[in-house]
Parts: sequence; C-alpha cells; structure tokens
Amino acid sequence: MNYKLIRSKRKTIELSIGDDFIPLVKAPLKMSTEDIENFILKHEKWIKKNIIKKHEHAGRFSLNDEEISVLKKRALPYLTERTEYFSKLMGLEYSGIKITSAKKRFGSCSRKNSICYSWRLMQYTAEAIDYVVVHELAHIVYKNHGKDFYKLIEKILPDYKKRENILKL
Repeated sequence: MNYKLIRSKRKTIELSIGDDFIPLVKAPLKMSTEDIENFILKHEKWIKKNIIKKHEHAGRFSLNDEEISVLKKRALPYLTERTEYFSKLMGLEYSGIKITSAKKRFGSCSRKNSICYSWRLMQYTAEAIDYVVVHELAHIVYKNHGKDFYKLIEKILPDYKKRENILKL
C-alpha cells in the first residue's frame, strides 16, 4: 500500500489520511520499516474506510454558487437561533455572532465572547451543528480544551463525542 512517512523524535506511531487521500504515517526515528509496514497492514481496513469518508467529506465542499448562496443565507438566522437556545440553557451570554467563510474551522469564540461560525457548518446535520454551538459557548467559560471544558459540553450534550465524530475527517 502506498503511504507517506514522516519520522520524528516521537514515542508512538500515528496514522491519518492526508488531504491527498494518501495514508500518512508519523513514526519514531528508530522504528523499523518492517514494523511500520506491519502497522499499516494491521490497519488496512481502517485506512480504506477513512479514505472513503474523506472523499465523501470533500464532496460536501463541491458546491455551485447558488448552493453556497443558499447556505450563507440560512447560516445567520439558524445559527443565531441555536446559539440563543443553548446560551439560555447554559446560562451564558455571548457578545455577538458573525458568519465567516473559514474552511478549516467551524467556529471560534473571541476573548470578548463574540462567536464566529463558518457557513460551511450548514452542510452538516443538526446534531453536529448543535455540538459546534455548545462547544463555542463553552469557550465563554473555559478558554481552553481542558477536562472541565468537556465536562460542561457533556452536561449539555451527553452524546457529544458522537456528534463531534460527524465533523471529523
């Protein structure tokens, strides 16, 4: 199987699918090529499944101008409504909402508690969108991704890991 290899001063081996749909292996400097190839063979099923997922995900961003326009128009009212709902549920106040065209970030929360969402988020399910909303609102309380941050998210969305996985790849 074709793959890209990056060796570095690390202790563990890591496997991911690159933007070019080629498996990317990050391995310790001293790990043998044989061990790396055995690792890849052991994870062949995972690799194939995740290459397919990555292709499906990439297809979400193949939109024509009209489709993009529709998503952009829907984004602000929908995301405002969801943010308002969850902010009341969580007892939190945000200072504003802005819609961006970010490609790699679904949302962000500024130091002044202003929340930005990418219109691209509108291509996902309602449960995935709600996860991003709750995630960004949780940053009003915790400006990091520590244990307490995720405990707050879990209090609101007990199945947050499932929702988070919808957004991955």
